[in-house]
Amino acid sequence: MTYYGAKELARNFRTVRGNTLRIAEEIPEDKYDFRPTPESRSAKEILAHLVATSQRNYHGHAVRQVTTFVGVDFAAMMRELTEKSQQLVKLSKAELVDLLRVDGEQWGEFLDRVTEEQLSVVVPFSPPAVPAAKSRFEMLLSVKEHEMHHRAQLMVYQRLLGLVPHLTRERQARMAPPAAGSGSRP
Repeated sequence: MTYYGAKELARNFRTVRGNTLRIAEEIPEDKYDFRPTPESRSAKEILAHLVATSQRNYHGHAVRQVTTFVGVDFAAMMRELTEKSQQLVKLSKAELVDLLRVDGEQWGEFLDRVTEEQLSVVVPFSPPAVPAAKSRFEMLLSVKEHEMHHRAQLMVYQRLLGLVPHLTRERQARMAPPAAGSGSRP
């Protein structure tokens, strides 16, 4: 039987956030406003969005322990999220990277404490939401999936800026043939 629970989710979220942090550190601050098209988010806006959304999820799941989204005004929630992201965009690169780190640690620590019972809670939504309900596990997993989506965007941004993403560099190093004279024999 395959098992993926809170501990695995916490570990994997930390890996994802660690990779996001590495990208945030490697993009030069003078390139944080880069956007591939006028209607795209800038690199800095994506990073601010990631912090704002994970903070929103932390508040909903760790602080409020929401059990229903029936009757929630999602349009208002999205406006608040956009406003929070716009505030975070005003931070310096160092401040934003630090906030990503602190926020990631807080979310990972929360995930470490989630019980099997909490993961199995089914949270209903108002129509026209499809599906009409989700398990808390699915909702917590979506935070990691959301970050992976935006991290992929940032990796494309790195390429467009002439940078090679660290995951690519690491894979290339693993796949490189041993250097001549490295002591290995055929």
